Amino acid sequence: MEQLRFDGRVAVITGAGGGLGKAYALLLGSRGAKVVVNDLGSARDGVGKSNFADEVVKEIKAKGGEAVADYNSVVDGEKLIKTALDNYGRIDILINNAGILRDRSFQKMSEQDWDLIHAVHLKGAYKTTQAAWEAFKKQKFGRVVMTSSNAGLMGNFGQSNYSAAKMGLVGLASTLAIEGAKYNIKVNTIVPTAASRLTEDILPPDMFQAMKPDLIAPVVAYMVHESFEDSGVIIDSTLGFAHKAHLVRSKGVPLRNKPSDAVTIESVKEKWADVVNMNGARRIDKIAEVTLDLVQGLQEFEDRSKLDSAHPSYWSKYNYNSKDLVCYALGVGASVVNPSDLKFLYESHEEFTALPTFFILPGMSMESPVVGNAMPKGKYADFTNILHGEQYIEIIGDFPGTEGEFTTRNYVVDMLDKGSSAIAIVNSEVYQDKELLIRTQQHIFVVGQGGFNGPRSSDKAVGVLPPPKRSPDAVVEQRTAEDQAALYRLSGDLNPLHIDPNVAVASGHPKPILHGLASLGFSVRHVIAKYAGNEPKNVKAIKARFAKPVLPGQTLVTEMWLEGNRVHFQTKLKETGNIVIAGAYVDLKAVVKAGASSAPSQQTSSSVDLKSDSLFAKIQEGIKENPDKAKSVGAVYLYNITNNGKTVKQWTLDLKSSISVYQGEPKTGKADTTLTLSDDDMIEIAAGTLSPQVAYLKGKIKISGNIMLAQKLGPLLKSGAKL
Repeated sequence: MEQLRFDGRVAVITGAGGGLGKAYALLLGSRGAKVVVNDLGSARDGVGKSNFADEVVKEIKAKGGEAVADYNSVVDGEKLIKTALDNYGRIDILINNAGILRDRSFQKMSEQDWDLIHAVHLKGAYKTTQAAWEAFKKQKFGRVVMTSSNAGLMGNFGQSNYSAAKMGLVGLASTLAIEGAKYNIKVNTIVPTAASRLTEDILPPDMFQAMKPDLIAPVVAYMVHESFEDSGVIIDSTLGFAHKAHLVRSKGVPLRNKPSDAVTIESVKEKWADVVNMNGARRIDKIAEVTLDLVQGLQEFEDRSKLDSAHPSYWSKYNYNSKDLVCYALGVGASVVNPSDLKFLYESHEEFTALPTFFILPGMSMESPVVGNAMPKGKYADFTNILHGEQYIEIIGDFPGTEGEFTTRNYVVDMLDKGSSAIAIVNSEVYQDKELLIRTQQHIFVVGQGGFNGPRSSDKAVGVLPPPKRSPDAVVEQRTAEDQAALYRLSGDLNPLHIDPNVAVASGHPKPILHGLASLGFSVRHVIAKYAGNEPKNVKAIKARFAKPVLPGQTLVTEMWLEGNRVHFQTKLKETGNIVIAGAYVDLKAVVKAGASSAPSQQTSSSVDLKSDSLFAKIQEGIKENPDKAKSVGAVYLYNITNNGKTVKQWTLDLKSSISVYQGEPKTGKADTTLTLSDDDMIEIAAGTLSPQVAYLKGKIKISGNIMLAQKLGPLLKSGAKL
């Protein structure tokens, strides 16, 4: 690797007479920087003086470097920077490292102890940085490092003065990173833990010896190098390790149920667990994003309140990826024994897709409080008395991709009184990027909770339909595995009824039973293989009633009747003849009988702006600069760029005839090699943070056609676009 040099750069380092500052000065001096070694030579508490700075200067010069000592207090920052300008005519790098300690418990802290710490650490950094700022702006270059501490980030007993000052430096650096951005001034923060005058009698002797400043100095040196691109970051480093630290915010929660409600102390207490829930917490880099986040959150709250006005709702998030799809497919009987199932099991398959019944899962309300909250007075619902009676799913928008995040709204649309039991009709709406993609409906039997004088039927329920009164048009049978329930439960339904023998026996079953949705998944697989060309995107809607339980190891027999674009089906057990799924049907967009192909055409949106667009523009520039090298590849490549698992844009890289890059599919003929990957992964590969080989092995890149031709892209694209 090429050595990073600082030739021609002038660095000012405060507190450079020993410890970390000395290590920074020696390292930068050895790499060509002219160094101003600032140090008062005081003890840890700021008292006394010595010639530490002179010794460091002498050492730098002895090794062929250039350096000058400075003895000014950091509070007199303009004098310190003047030393650099008078001796070397410029200032490029400023490392605010000077520090002292005045540790006291808060109650015993004197105002002098407080003020002195803030003067050296916070005001000193302010004064030196402000003195250098004009020079940085004029030359459109500057590198500044503030020195914070874990005591600042997390607090530490007896260091309230020190902690406050050190956290203040984080805020100072964050603001200066914003103000300096257009002038190429990078301002960052180091959080070091090392052996120094400040820690010599605090750390245990063995740890003190191990925490060499030399292990941190290269981190700081890189942070002030001209090639360093980050600004406003906090880097924690010790013992040869480095970590990035930053503040994150929870997703937050409205403190009222609807806009007209008041926020009360009690409502805050009720919502507090959600306020402090850090699942899904994220970093917000700019204060403008806080405002935008607030506006979006308020709009979302108002939109949801309108939807919730008729029916109280439960909102949730559901994330999934290719691993979830494969696990689910195995849970509903897909097998590599059947070549047609490979598209559901292999994430790098060129037609990899989800089974339609997978998308029932985001709308499952069994674990949500929505049913329990809707029960009539004196009635209850929990895991001990609820059963899944019926299921409906309708694909409203585009068929979802192979990864993404859903926002789901569950609400009880009606509550039926069946005498001994109640039935909660639960609707779910599944959104992605605020677009409604899926509707589902569950009928949840609540055993023993009827008798509340409610309605026995509802016009809001999607009903089952009896099959035609003739012999089935097709029959498929498949034996379930003994471990089928254990496998299916990995898709999220962890009810012990499906795994724990004691719970199963207590519920009246000889052993744990198979999930009803697992049986449904088997049957729908059979239907789409027989009548939908094995293409899940052909499915519009599914409805089924769960009639009786299935034991793992039993054989499912799916009987099918084709009526127009609707396939009626029922599922029996071969061993007993019992009907386990009744009144079921699948509505198809088109009927494609087994053996025919129904692969839909690729739908893309050329109007979507993607990060990778600029990358393809860069590749085009590289091809124009070296057309002969490009033509030597002699192949046509098609890139499918995805977002949330769906292809949103296509690019053709024609290195055979037109020697060009353009949006869309190949204009003549077919692509020799097709590469499918997400916009984010495309950028990571280009940046060198994701290896193409690793991406392929992890299923992040899917390659069809001539896979060997993909390797020929490397040498060509590295020359122009780091791909």
